Amino acid sequence: MIDSRALPSFDWPKLEPGWVWLCGAGPGDPGLLTLHALNALKQADVVVYDALVAPQILDWAPQAIHEYAGKRGGKPSAKQQDISLRLVELAQQGKRVLRLKGGDPFVFGRGGEEAQTLVQHGIPIRIIPGISAGIGGLAYAGIPVTHRDVNQSVVFVTGHDQTGETPQAVNWRALAQGAQVLVIYMGMKHAGRIAAELLAGGRSPDEPCAVVCQATTPDQHVLETTLGALENDIEINGLKPPAILCVGRAVLLRQVLDWQSMMAGDAPRDLDPLGRGRPAEMP
Repeated sequence: MIDSRALPSFDWPKLEPGWVWLCGAGPGDPGLLTLHALNALKQADVVVYDALVAPQILDWAPQAIHEYAGKRGGKPSAKQQDISLRLVELAQQGKRVLRLKGGDPFVFGRGGEEAQTLVQHGIPIRIIPGISAGIGGLAYAGIPVTHRDVNQSVVFVTGHDQTGETPQAVNWRALAQGAQVLVIYMGMKHAGRIAAELLAGGRSPDEPCAVVCQATTPDQHVLETTLGALENDIEINGLKPPAILCVGRAVLLRQVLDWQSMMAGDAPRDLDPLGRGRPAEMP
């Protein structure tokens, strides 16, 4: 077992009383935590954590009080205003506060809102980025969000807005035409509606899609399907959030890059899933 108290030699920043550090905990696997995050865990008086933070990570801050502030769609959750003001309150008490959020705090994590509230109340902050599920979670599934033979752009979008509905501000039909690879956070609830909008915008029903549930955890499950079959396959397989949806030909690369299956002894399903007809190192 790795001693989580040990850190390599470096001029590590000090978490001072009255400060709040907003930190990304990564997509799930505790090993994807950054060293700055581990340094913060060692110093915090209070860790205010989200629903998707792995319990093992909290074990690395045994000296701290652990306060749950998770928000999950469709379940009773603390109000965002209350969470933000609680951070202010703890800092004003002179606590060393670590706000630990799943993924990256500034990627669909409301970290910007909380940080702004803190600054408006005169609370000093530090931002510690984390690995976002839309990148790290897909990588664990063997899906690269960029690949020269597939895309020169990738779009990250949330599947619901503040009301819990599909974002009206997102022009899904325009994305259907302009997004080579589309990565959708929190899209399970409205997957059918999103797929219908993308199809109406001209996307092919045969477009490769993947749903990665519980990304990077031992319970990770990956569904490979098509845009036309997405809603039905999610229902048939009984998939539940948290999940990342990916739309685009990058999904095909899982046939050769499913490294977890290969670790378990399985052979790649297709060494040339893009049909290039030549080795990957050749232009």
